[in-house]
Amino acid sequence: MRDEIDDLPKLPSGWIWTKLGEVASDPQYGWTTSAVADGELHLLRTTDITPGHVDWTSVPFCKDEPPDVAKYLLHDGDIVISRAGSVGYSHLVKDPPKSVFASYLIRFQPLINNQYFAMFLTSPSYWGSISDKSIGIALANVNASKLKQISMPLPPLPEQHRILAKIEELFTRLDTGVETLKKIKAQLKRYRQAVLKHAFEGKLTAEWRQAHKHELEFASVLLDRIKQERHKTAKGKYKELPPLDTSDLSDLPDGWLWTLVEDVSILVTKGSTPTSYNFDYVPDGINFIKVENLKNGRLDRASISEFITKDTHDFLKRSQLMKDDILFSIAGTIGKVAIVHSDDLPANINQAIAVIRCPWEFINPCYLKLVLDSETARSSIERRPRGVGMNNVSLGDVKNIVFSLPPLPEQHRIVEEIERRFSVADEIEKTLDHSLKQAERLRQSILKRAFEGKLVPQDSNDEPAEKLLERIRQERARQQAERKPAKSSRNKSNTKQMRLV
Repeated sequence: MRDEIDDLPKLPSGWIWTKLGEVASDPQYGWTTSAVADGELHLLRTTDITPGHVDWTSVPFCKDEPPDVAKYLLHDGDIVISRAGSVGYSHLVKDPPKSVFASYLIRFQPLINNQYFAMFLTSPSYWGSISDKSIGIALANVNASKLKQISMPLPPLPEQHRILAKIEELFTRLDTGVETLKKIKAQLKRYRQAVLKHAFEGKLTAEWRQAHKHELEFASVLLDRIKQERHKTAKGKYKELPPLDTSDLSDLPDGWLWTLVEDVSILVTKGSTPTSYNFDYVPDGINFIKVENLKNGRLDRASISEFITKDTHDFLKRSQLMKDDILFSIAGTIGKVAIVHSDDLPANINQAIAVIRCPWEFINPCYLKLVLDSETARSSIERRPRGVGMNNVSLGDVKNIVFSLPPLPEQHRIVEEIERRFSVADEIEKTLDHSLKQAERLRQSILKRAFEGKLVPQDSNDEPAEKLLERIRQERARQQAERKPAKSSRNKSNTKQMRLV
């Protein structure tokens, strides 16, 4: 023990190093049962504490209640720590309803200020100990006996109160700033959608259109050219689509028209999975694209983890990609969009992604990609009739996305105007993200200084923490002595411990 303390950082006068297990009751594992939607006894789980707060209205109930409910009942001031899932996460219980804690949580009942104990469990020192192999702790195997051995700096009791008050003051200021940054981020998201809305209504290029009105070929002529191309591609199998009902759609500028994705495309299909045809994935080869590989409007090749052989690629013709193809996720995370670039090829897609291919000499692929990435596309899909419980998007939904089609030169101009405005928004968002990361680093810096004794001044009149720790040890010994003679008839009506605060 002495050698371990000698290896720890030096603390201010009046402080002392202790262990979690020395300043809390013996840790306890929770009750093992399944969770159900209704009941009388809540079951607190790891997933309930990881958001940083507990919403008791969403905490489920015990399928089977423990025979000794009092043994597992949660009390105000208890601290639970996760040993699975989000390992190491903790929560200070406050005024809980009638509830017990699940088996993947470990309960500590602090014998010191429980807020100080809980705050330490969010500090860099604690998280460093959670991943410290030297004391046998790793993120995959935290247990009660190892948690008990984590070292904690213990200041005098009055200083604990001063530290907590200062942390609360600084965190309140920090939280106010973070909330402001998040609001600005939300406003940026709304700004982008407003830009897209104005763009697809013709408002973004109104002056440009007026200046070039005698040079623009109407979109109706453009659509006729696309239909001719569809006839060629279909090789005599082209079926004329019925005219679009625009009675409930807004008016568009002269030269524009409302149309469907199917009207402007020569192919709308989805991919396929190699294993459905008894083909295997290989360690290296041709990229096989899944929804998670669609990021920020293009393919994130660094995230691709599955590959196929050239033979498989040749066989799966339907899912082969071409330059400028637009990808649209139709399962999992709906509505992720990306444009295929030449350096992404060769590649194939799975069945959760739709591919849209158009005669690109008549339509700007970036314009259509922006359409599909907007509220315009989402609202068009939502207006489509859907079966009960349908979470996926069908190819029919994609084909029937309604959007406004301007003349081709104006499509190019709209893309330029959108990208110019989005680039400014992107720079602002980068600054906001940097500030949010700085705020989190500052939060950790505050905690680090707090538990090093550098956040508030020491007071020589404070009773040294060593005397507090001695009283805790005496209290623990007294409690253990009281339990031994009557072990078989232990009073189980209340598991609360006396806290020396």
